[in-house]
Amino acid sequence: MPDNVVTNILDRLPLQVAVRTGILSKHWRFKWTMLSQLSIDEEFFKYLILEKGVNNFGEIISKLIFHLNGTITKCFLFLYEMDVEDINRWISILSKKKVIDLAIKNWSKTQLDLSTHLFSCLELKHLKLHKSIFNPPSRFHGFPNLLSLELRMVQFGISDFGEFFTRCPLLEILNVDHSVSKGNIKLVEIAKLKNLKVLSLSLCDLDTPTIISSHNIFELVGFLPKLQELGLDFQDYKLADGALMEFPTAFPRLKALKLSRIYLGNGIMLSCAFEMIKHFPNLQTLDLENTAIQRDADPIPEVDYRHTLGLRGVVFRSFEGSESEVCLINYILACSPFLKEIAIHPRVDLEHTKQMMFARKLLKLPRASPLAEIDFYPF
Repeated sequence: MPDNVVTNILDRLPLQVAVRTGILSKHWRFKWTMLSQLSIDEEFFKYLILEKGVNNFGEIISKLIFHLNGTITKCFLFLYEMDVEDINRWISILSKKKVIDLAIKNWSKTQLDLSTHLFSCLELKHLKLHKSIFNPPSRFHGFPNLLSLELRMVQFGISDFGEFFTRCPLLEILNVDHSVSKGNIKLVEIAKLKNLKVLSLSLCDLDTPTIISSHNIFELVGFLPKLQELGLDFQDYKLADGALMEFPTAFPRLKALKLSRIYLGNGIMLSCAFEMIKHFPNLQTLDLENTAIQRDADPIPEVDYRHTLGLRGVVFRSFEGSESEVCLINYILACSPFLKEIAIHPRVDLEHTKQMMFARKLLKLPRASPLAEIDFYPF
């Protein structure tokens, strides 16, 4: 059997199973060292603890990584209370094996201070980091081949994170979720990423955490000619009074929009949601999560039903049947002649009687699409 076929088979097996193929025969004894994809995940740790009864994880993983031959194209590291020196040793080995796809999920209580060896992985095309400290050395000139970057709960140790972006000229996918930097993230810096196709941001990570408008968002999209998917998280974020502004241009390239933890009871935020949906005429999928805040809702803004939307599928989460929510659902049903489905997930704590009242409201709403179905998923 050719080596590339063996590697392909081994890469499809859980790591512990791939290593155990060594007992099949003398011929297979060291075949597992040909692995090109490495997944040290929760299941691997369960195997070590429950079946092998060991807890010296660092030593075992170090030996395993050291014995691998050839290039490691893909690596996933699940880290739980691991020794930092061990982790740095693994990253050092991976950097020499020209890793292309690297994901590090830190499940420890503290942030992981990443080894500078990470910044020697210049072949990287995909990088995901969780709960880490991201601090490139001054001599670092960027990841020239990086296509996707996902940062969750990452602390930036550099003052100009925008400069790091510009050193990744091929970047197509950027996801920054509740990370912290000294200088924060500026929209003008993201706007320099001309190849960006997918962008997901927590608005609280921006350098203006209290004032932004739909106008700012449209300006950003206008500077990203290839952008097809946009995700915005509104948690811990407030739109200032007067922040909403009309924008005369439509953006036909955007196909998917996700708005997380946005409070539709706030008139400015609700209007912002309407504006974004209206200005993306070729939007096909919309995913919106409402945030329930115990306070009086603002009056419903005036809605223009003269626009035609291209939506095919819509998902609403944490809805309770409020006037603002029903207004938004009504707008989408009335203006989306190609709509196939709206999936509505009510709040988990919404009483059964209120869920039924909400469902009855939905049945009364007119639909522009004869194929549109409303799927209600009560808890």
